[in-house]
Amino acid sequence: MSWLPLLAVGPALAAATSGPWGVLRVGVLAVALGAALGLHDGAPGSDQAIVLSTLSAVTLASSLAGALRRRREQVLAAVRSVAEAAQHAFLKPVPATVGPFQTAVHYSAAAAEARIGGDLYALVPTPYGVRLIVGDVRGKGLPAVGIAALVLGVFREAAYDEPDLLGVVHRIERSLARNLGPDDFVTAVLAGYPEAGRMELVNCGHAAPLLVHDAGVLPVEPVRPAPPLGLRALADEAPGLQEIAVHEGNQLLFYTDGVTEARDHKRQFYPLVERLSQHISPEPSRTLAALHEDLLAHVGGELHDDAAMLLLRRTAGAPSAAPNAPDPLAGRQPCPPVAAE
Repeated sequence: MSWLPLLAVGPALAAATSGPWGVLRVGVLAVALGAALGLHDGAPGSDQAIVLSTLSAVTLASSLAGALRRRREQVLAAVRSVAEAAQHAFLKPVPATVGPFQTAVHYSAAAAEARIGGDLYALVPTPYGVRLIVGDVRGKGLPAVGIAALVLGVFREAAYDEPDLLGVVHRIERSLARNLGPDDFVTAVLAGYPEAGRMELVNCGHAAPLLVHDAGVLPVEPVRPAPPLGLRALADEAPGLQEIAVHEGNQLLFYTDGVTEARDHKRQFYPLVERLSQHISPEPSRTLAALHEDLLAHVGGELHDDAAMLLLRRTAGAPSAAPNAPDPLAGRQPCPPVAAE
C-alpha cells in the first residue's frame, strides 16, 4: 500500500507529452489500478481513500498543466510562423543560380527561436550586374534587427539605381547617418560583377572574403581599409573600390565574424581558411552544409553569435576574365584599388 502513490508519476509525466484528455485517460487508469491493488491486498478503506484522492488530484492538476502547455505550444507555433515570414521578407532566399554564379547561403541566428538576428545578406541581379552585401550590425536583439532591415532596404533600392558600387555605399552611409545612434555601426562588404571576369569589392571594416583558387584559399584583404558604415564621420576616410579577377571554377566566400570568432572548449577560434580548404566542393550548398556541421562540432553544438555565410562559384562556360582585371593570386598580394572617392 505504501508504494501505490507512485502511480501518480503516470499522469504527471503524461502532462509533458499529451493533451488534457490524454492525461485524464492515464489518470483514470492509475486510479483504477490503485483501487484494484488496494482491494486485492485488503487495505483499510481510509488509507485507500487517501491514495485514490491523491491520484485523482494529481490527475486533475496534470490535465490543467497539459492544457496550458498545449496552449503555449500553439502560441509559440504562431510566433515562429511570424518569425519565418519576417525572415523571408528580411533575408530573402538566394536563388541557386544568379548570372554566371552558382550561389548558396547559410544563416544561423544566436537566438534559435527568433530565426533572425543582426547579421545580414542580400544578392540581387541589377542592370549593372550581380550585386551583393554581407554585413554585421553591432549588438544583438531587436535593435540590431531593425538596423539590418534598414541597411538591406537601402541596398536593394540603391543597387538598382546607382551605376557605381561606391554610389551604393554612399547611399547606405547617408541613410545610416540619419538613423543610427552614436554607438551604432555596421561592418559590411559589398561586391558587384559589372563585367565578365571582373569582381568589384568595397570593404567597410568587415572580414575579408575568401577566394578559392587552384592554388588554395586566399583572403582578399582590402588595400585601403575603410571604417564601418556609420562611422565615416569620425574617421573621415572614404572607402576604396577594389577589383579582382574571378576565373571559371573560382569560388568566393563571404561571411560574418560569428563564423571566425566561434570558439571551442579550449577557447580556440574556428580555423575557417583551413576548414574551407577541406570541405570545398563543386556544389556551393554542399560546401556550406559541411562547413556548418563542422562549425557546430567545433563549438560543441550551439553557436553564441549570429553567423552568416554566402558562397559564389563561377560556373564553367561563363565568359573569361576581362583582360584589365588583375589576378589577386599573382604574388599572393592584395590587388590595388581602381578608383576611390
